[in-house]
Amino acid sequence: MKFVSFNIQYGVGLDGNFNPQRVADAIGDADIIALQEVTRNLPKNSRADLPEVIAELLPEFFHAFGAGTVTDAGSGIIDGKVRMRQIEFGNMILSRHPILATRNILLPRTRTFDRLNLQRSALEALIDTPTGAIRIYSVHLDHRSPQERISQIAFLKDRIVNYTREGGAVSGGSEFDFPELPCPEDYVIMGDFNMQPEQPEYIAMAGGRDFYYGRTPNSSNPTDALDRLGKRGDGAYTWEEPGKPNIRQYLDYCFLSASLLPRLKDGWIDAACTASDHKPVWVELA
Repeated sequence: MKFVSFNIQYGVGLDGNFNPQRVADAIGDADIIALQEVTRNLPKNSRADLPEVIAELLPEFFHAFGAGTVTDAGSGIIDGKVRMRQIEFGNMILSRHPILATRNILLPRTRTFDRLNLQRSALEALIDTPTGAIRIYSVHLDHRSPQERISQIAFLKDRIVNYTREGGAVSGGSEFDFPELPCPEDYVIMGDFNMQPEQPEYIAMAGGRDFYYGRTPNSSNPTDALDRLGKRGDGAYTWEEPGKPNIRQYLDYCFLSASLLPRLKDGWIDAACTASDHKPVWVELA
């Protein structure tokens, strides 16, 4: 089973052109997909409805979209009826297997005054795979403040680790004739974390590395799949500044629950992809 995470920069590639077909081509071989910077009505991509566009380009996938930020973009009254126009900015999950439930988790944020700060979010999807139910998270953290990223990580980890106690999106649904949903321990967290490996935010997410034993997998901290595989080596990167290829950073990750590590088979970065300023990050489970 193949998983991929991709910050699609609202469908705009390194060449500055809006081309969602390139995005679909880059990720279409996956079984489960986590996307970030998916938008509706954004002027930078001619106000495209990207959740709808991507769903049409990948028609064999179940899909879900969650907007962290929704702002007005020219709503008004036309012919006596309100017409809503809103900019939406968020995350998307696509799956070849049925999506049983979703939850859009709004992450902590702090008001800024002279720099952009969006409401960030993590989209959670409970997916019914052939090997059992699994939780998938598509995550996009703050891009400016390490302290804010740390608070967002702490909040997100509370939701993930305490999922079986909280019950996810819905529990006890049989009262209203809803199917009773599984409550799996297994999870995959994918996204643009806007953090560099081994920085304080990364350690808050994955735990510290012991000087002798290294980083021991446990139930409280997810494991960076590519680091576990030894494929997060020197020179690896997942983002480059458009027009300045010498400016590169490693910002995107796939994290796994410790329960999934025995199934971890492979992982890689699609460094040749130019469909966004980010690179797709792939993980394969047996």
